[in-house]
Amino acid sequence: MQMNAPIKLATQESMSKVTNHLVQLQELMLARAERETAMPGGQLKQLDEAIQALLNELPVEVRTTFSRMLNKYPLAIVPTGGKTCSACGLGLPISLVQSVRVGDHLQTCPSCGRYLYYSDQAPRRPAAAKGRRRDTTPKVGLERFSAESLMIPRLEATDQEGALAEICHRLHDEAYVDQYDRLYEEALKREAIVSTAVDHGLAFPHVRGVEGGGLTLALAISEKGIRFGGPSRTLTRILFFMVIPTAASAFYLKLLAGLTQTFRKEDARKKLMAAKTPEALWKALLKATKGTIS
Repeated sequence: MQMNAPIKLATQESMSKVTNHLVQLQELMLARAERETAMPGGQLKQLDEAIQALLNELPVEVRTTFSRMLNKYPLAIVPTGGKTCSACGLGLPISLVQSVRVGDHLQTCPSCGRYLYYSDQAPRRPAAAKGRRRDTTPKVGLERFSAESLMIPRLEATDQEGALAEICHRLHDEAYVDQYDRLYEEALKREAIVSTAVDHGLAFPHVRGVEGGGLTLALAISEKGIRFGGPSRTLTRILFFMVIPTAASAFYLKLLAGLTQTFRKEDARKKLMAAKTPEALWKALLKATKGTIS
């Protein structure tokens, strides 16, 4: 086990500031990785400059540890809303959890070495959802992450906020998350960092840190298109919304790459757009991704 000494800063306020700084920095780095995956060759200069500016503001010891963790893992700072490290799953001593919650030191997980911060604000996957999809049929491809009930073949919303609200409601109504309002708020926060809309009328809105279950995907179609703040004037028509537990952060990028690869092709997009019912949309999605998402 790794045993890193906690980093003591001048005051609890300064520690909180550094923790928030690290979370913000990590979000920018994740946004950059997502952008690079979904839009190879896209403009990343503005994100790179923002990331470097935040890195330069960190205390040297914190920056060194943070960078070292990122060389090993996709996440260097992770939440602990309960009694475990949300990244590696280690059960944490009560004294450590309390210290993280009090926030007068920067603490690290004694197993994986990641920085820890306390959060009980993120939506979670309720217990009802865990047994909901259990059956004896083996799951393959996107069947592992989604279901027909999460297909929305015709969004009623006509703008970004309305579309996100409609999808978040569906995830809540189908018991995949327990707090609609927090899910919606976190989705808006993520879009404020940099739009998840990419070329070909696609968008990949998502919320991280939804613990208590696996990665989950909902798909929504806008027939007329929505202005989603993407890189051009192209309207967004196909929205893949994902809720991502901390432990699935690395796999999420692989899933994003598979979806991007599949739906860059016009024929694949047309088949999704042609679906008129949740059942038809679900079948079209599974068929299109059969060879790209295993």
